[in-house]
Amino acid sequence: MALADPAGCARGSEDSSPFPDIIELNVGGQVYITRHPTLVSVPGSLLWQMFTQKNSRSLARDSKGRFFVDRDGFLFRYILDFMRDRQLVLPEHFPERGRLQREAEYFMLPELVKLLEPKLSQQNSLGDDPCQSDPEEPSPGGDTARSLASAAVAEGRRAGFITIGYRGSYTLGRDSQTDAKFRRVARIMVCGKTSLAKEVFGDTLNESRDPDRPPERYTSRYYLKFTFLEQAFDKLADAGFHMVACNSTGTCAFAHEQTDDRIWTSYTEYVFYRE
Repeated sequence: MALADPAGCARGSEDSSPFPDIIELNVGGQVYITRHPTLVSVPGSLLWQMFTQKNSRSLARDSKGRFFVDRDGFLFRYILDFMRDRQLVLPEHFPERGRLQREAEYFMLPELVKLLEPKLSQQNSLGDDPCQSDPEEPSPGGDTARSLASAAVAEGRRAGFITIGYRGSYTLGRDSQTDAKFRRVARIMVCGKTSLAKEVFGDTLNESRDPDRPPERYTSRYYLKFTFLEQAFDKLADAGFHMVACNSTGTCAFAHEQTDDRIWTSYTEYVFYRE
């Protein structure tokens, strides 16, 4: 009498699900590898609905066959961590709490939404209770405004430096006034703390050269998706940053040995600071 094959029995029990035990996800360009039970651990959630289907063909995939979710890849790590152990653990001075709450709502995780609500509601309620004002203060409205401003600074407007690096070049012929040929600027580099860079530039920040950098770590490898310095300066000004220093270096070389054309290359850095 032949003995039953345990592996065969296991396969038979898994045939009812079209998904493997180990699943690769591409969330907004960030790749995550997790187990199928983790993705279906919260009944009724969006991921539970996606990965309890009888047919996986309806789900979007990227060019390498990974399941694709068009959401914030950086914040998804906290969504996945919550689904693993039902706890919310965020870095100190986490500046994207509001965006994470929006992601939790999208993925239909009401428990996580509640965990993210108290800190937000505490800020919003500062001006609701008239007893919050100082009885010796002649203007309660001014006290409320200062409290809200202080809460905003403590939550998302921390002090720090951001350095913008800009490399450009152009060719000058014999007539420097008419023969100038400017080349397109390849990249505008961003150096500084990851959390500050993400806060200021948001979706216009390209993180492909230094992915998965923790929010409290520093990087010098981020660059912007646009090539206009003024656009970068506008974003920094809107976030409360002011330029405090800049420096520039330049080099010159002949474009062709047989001509007088010269290529000028310059590299400039602008240092911004927010108190």
